[in-house]
Amino acid sequence: MELEQICQGAKAASQKLATLGTNEKNRALTAVASALVAASADIIAANKEDLENGKKNHMPEGLLDRLMLNEARIAQIAEGLQQVAALDDPIGEVLSMKKRPNGLMIGKKRVPLGVVGMIYEARPNVTVDAFGLCFKTGNAVILKGGRDAIHSNIAIVSVIQKTLEQLGIPKEAASLIEDTSRDTAVAFMKMNQYVDVLIPRGGAGLIRAVVNQATIPVIETGTGNCHIFVDETADFDMAVNIIMNAKTQRIGVCNACESLVIHEKIVDTFMPKLTEALQKKNVELHADERSFAAAESDTALNRALIKPAAEEDWGKEYLDYMISAKTVGSVEEAIAHINKYNTGHSEAIITESYRNAEKFLNEVDAACVYVNASTRFSDGYEFGFGAEIGISTQKLHARGPMGLLALTSTKYIIYGNGQVRP
Repeated sequence: MELEQICQGAKAASQKLATLGTNEKNRALTAVASALVAASADIIAANKEDLENGKKNHMPEGLLDRLMLNEARIAQIAEGLQQVAALDDPIGEVLSMKKRPNGLMIGKKRVPLGVVGMIYEARPNVTVDAFGLCFKTGNAVILKGGRDAIHSNIAIVSVIQKTLEQLGIPKEAASLIEDTSRDTAVAFMKMNQYVDVLIPRGGAGLIRAVVNQATIPVIETGTGNCHIFVDETADFDMAVNIIMNAKTQRIGVCNACESLVIHEKIVDTFMPKLTEALQKKNVELHADERSFAAAESDTALNRALIKPAAEEDWGKEYLDYMISAKTVGSVEEAIAHINKYNTGHSEAIITESYRNAEKFLNEVDAACVYVNASTRFSDGYEFGFGAEIGISTQKLHARGPMGLLALTSTKYIIYGNGQVRP
């Protein structure tokens, strides 16, 4: 189908979706969740084809992990839809109502955005998450996934559309642009006569291309150069456990820890303990001079996995079994380093100091700031949103994991009884 036809269909569908009641939307979400689980074998078969192509094209391990679907992951994705169905429907909520001296009643009401465009890479879970959140908020969604996940996305969207049709709901509530060419992507970015907002989700190159080329308003989701600062008062066991979770649970996700900041008062005793744990997972440490010396002091460690850091390491999102380490002399220096090199995503401090925790929370400039917890919790599912459309690292309209409210706008509603302006 031609791109303009897809966009026209989504625009028409959005007008119908805006009028759906909460119960009707929830029934549809529940039905789609069940249908996805029932179609697991077909979806996994399509995904297998994408995985095989990814391996042939030497896709990095972290991206292959993002791409991979199995029964457990499909069940989790479906559970996300069930959770979205169980959430309060924000559409139609009247946020305020005030009476003016002339008798006019002026209120503000929450409404859908209209048509949401998604441009994303090899993440088939985004296909379902985007549909679920957009549908619950009365928005149509146009999905432009990458070629690496095209077979998975076709299979998933087919299930969604068939289920919606069976319920008498326009299938164009979720549309997939199957042409994965760059020219089509650029043309899609300029369909502002049909698409109300564009959300890119992927690597730095994709996000930069969308921001620079789109004529549609963009909500920028960012890459994740996430830091963990180990303060001088930190509990070492807690710190190691949190860092290992944040770095190695899933290496290819934007909320994984990529950078460490270590207080100089503990670096000599903490780094050998941490490096030993990192090496059990074959994590390569890129360390500044002080951290490097502290890590290398344990002769039992594999020195091939300890490398001197270069300037470019401080701002790098590795998405791999690599991590940087910078030594600082104070919480103030840690905050300055993080604010200089971070991507505004998620930052954490490990500390027993209330003062330092509060200072870190107040002064670090990021969408999500943690005390004594893993950055891996920056996620719509973990935040209780059921799913997320992305994690916004900008400051206008939405910031952090974007759930239902981020996909709404407002309009003023005015009640009168014959008033005219003098």
